[in-house]
Amino acid sequence: MQDPIRIPACFSSREKSTDDPAAVNRSGKKVFVSVYRTKIAGQCRLITVMWCKNLLLHGLFVSVEGPEGESHHSCKVELKPWYFWRKQGSKRFMVEGKAVDVFWDLKIAKFNGETEPQSDYYVAVVCEEEVVLLLGDLKKDAYRKTGSRPALIKPILVSKKEHIFAKKKFSTRVKFHEKGRFHEISIECNNLHHHPEGGLDPEMEIRIDGHLVINVKHLQWKFRGNDSISMSKFRVEVYWDVHDWLFSPGLRHALFIFKPISLSFPPPTPLSSQATSSSSLEGYNPSGSSGFCLFLYAWKVE
Repeated sequence: MQDPIRIPACFSSREKSTDDPAAVNRSGKKVFVSVYRTKIAGQCRLITVMWCKNLLLHGLFVSVEGPEGESHHSCKVELKPWYFWRKQGSKRFMVEGKAVDVFWDLKIAKFNGETEPQSDYYVAVVCEEEVVLLLGDLKKDAYRKTGSRPALIKPILVSKKEHIFAKKKFSTRVKFHEKGRFHEISIECNNLHHHPEGGLDPEMEIRIDGHLVINVKHLQWKFRGNDSISMSKFRVEVYWDVHDWLFSPGLRHALFIFKPISLSFPPPTPLSSQATSSSSLEGYNPSGSSGFCLFLYAWKVE
């Protein structure tokens, strides 16, 4: 299973820039990626906002994807605790001859232990005097700093992707709806349960807000699969691939896809378990803010 996330080395100036995810995975860095679709330089494009975290600092990386899938990389921001000035600023790059500016203010951002900031910050992407993407809760400050107007076309959240590391139990927090509350997702793989007839009989439990919603027994036979979870006003389609957890040596990873579907709109075309690229996520209903996917890459370290 290939990892579709292209991850730069966004921490130390001594590191060489790389798109090799294995290098980041070996380092144990946490990565959180949000992909949005909006109009930039006259065309519909994807904006990728990536947050990275290690023991000493946070990193921010923003890129805009061209029509053919090529990336026009914007900026790499290192949020080291002893560099106050780097927590606010702007950078410019060009897309199809148009200037794209990225503004950020993270001076008082509260991360609350997460890779992505939770409050008191903004990250704004500006093109042709329009704020085509605005993240964070300091929106008035962002418009005042950029001197630009809101975009006529609201960006659509396409997918979120997260890398997490653990030995046995994995957990993360996510919103299934833009204006909804955070939900706690936990995944636990128990491969120490001995079958009565001898040998190992691994199983997997997926919980949301502490409630058991999926229990996969005989995981050695069901290492790939999907199930559906019913929640208030929407359901969540869950796909998993834990093959490498069971059958590959060394640092092993699994892929989980959580796809919320609003019950107020007709469901989109089912997502293939092999379609992990964000470019395959076209056709989602922009009216339903639950129309995105969370890609969770769980790395098992032993």
